[in-house]
Formats: sequence, structure tokens, C-alpha cells
Amino acid sequence: MARPAAVSPCPSCGDLAGRGYPACRFCAELVDQYWLLDWQELLAAEQLAEGGAGERELAELVLADEVGRHPWTCTDWAMTLLACTRCGEELATGPADCVRCAMADGLRWSWDHAGHPEAISAGEHALRVARATLRAPHRSRAATVGAWRLLLPFLLVGELPTVGQVRRIRAAVLAGAYADLAGCTTHVELASFPEVPWRRPERSPRVEHQAKAQRDQHATADAVQGAPNPGPGEPVADPV
Repeated sequence: MARPAAVSPCPSCGDLAGRGYPACRFCAELVDQYWLLDWQELLAAEQLAEGGAGERELAELVLADEVGRHPWTCTDWAMTLLACTRCGEELATGPADCVRCAMADGLRWSWDHAGHPEAISAGEHALRVARATLRAPHRSRAATVGAWRLLLPFLLVGELPTVGQVRRIRAAVLAGAYADLAGCTTHVELASFPEVPWRRPERSPRVEHQAKAQRDQHATADAVQGAPNPGPGEPVADPV
């Protein structure tokens, strides 16, 4: 499906189109059409009607199938159609302590690890992360939710932020600059937003040396835990 040529205001909520997802109906339809199109093709292939009795069963079969057999959009849409058998919420969007939702969400991202880069592009991965985060904002930090909400209108037109840009935007949201960031009307303007000048108390040279040593130690721990640094063309890391 062709993407919008440019970012434009939503005629319903007034924000940039997509940013009101999923509460705004227009924004929700604009975003979800990419997932829904693939799901409708799968329904047609199975000779099933949308909203019919067999659709829920198909959704369960898609999630039970081996990872990568169906498009990632269909995996996501199947979750949208199903309720969690434990908490009753949309699958993978329930409370943070719901084990069933956590397992379903883990299945979602295992698709990315199995399929990238042949079956899912970096831009698609970023769009997928944004949608999943906004459908369950209580499962992520507020700054992470705000960052993906700001970026979503630009992801819809094919703009792709770097990992560093996502982190910088998230830091600015954390510092209370969401309203200023929301005024950016282009991806370039948003991505080049000045870094937040975090204020720190002055430290003695000894304290500063100790702090640097601790940072180095944390970086080493991250490496031991296997946190990969994405290379060129790899998906944007999921901010947490």
C-alpha cells in the first residue's frame, strides 16, 4: 500500500495525522490500514469473511503457527482480534503483570528477530514498535510512549529515525519538552531538536573519576548481557 506523500493534520483530532492513535478514529484507521490489508488478504485466501465466525479461529491458528509463516502484520492483527484468556484485555495489551500478555508480546518480537532483514525492513520495525507501544501505553515508560507518539506521523510517510534520534527525543520528552517537540512539523525539525542541557551539580575530580568508572562498568555489563548495537539497515532498537 502506498504511504501518504507528506505529513498532514488529522481532520478529526487536529494533531499530525497518526499522532492521535488509537483514540482518534481517523488516526486509528490511517495507521491500521497497513495491518488490515494483509489480514484481509489472508481472510480471502482462507475463504473467510471479516467479522465472521471463522475469523477468531484463524487468529488463534496464526498465533499458534511457527514464527515467520505469516506476515508480521497478520501476527499483530491476530492479537488485536483476540482477548487474553487471563486478564480479558486485548492480547498483549493487558496489565504489566499479566503473564499471558507478556508471552504474546514476546512472540511478536521473536518474529522480528527471525525475519529481519529479508521479511521486515527497519522502517516497518519502527512502525510496528510505535503501534504496539501506543496500543498498550501502560506497559512502557511515559517518555517512551511520548517519543513514539511524536514520531508516528513521520514513520507513516517513510521517514526513519536513527537510534540516537529516538533516544534524544525520548530524553527531551522526559525533561518535559513534549509540547515543544509536538510543534515540529517535519521529521528533520523533530530529529534535530537540541539536546536537553541536563543540569548536574559540580563534582570534584575524584568523584567524577568514580562516576566514569561506574559508567564504564555499566556499559560492560550491558555487553555481557548481550545488548547488541544495531548496524546500518538494522531495526531501531525498542526503547524501554
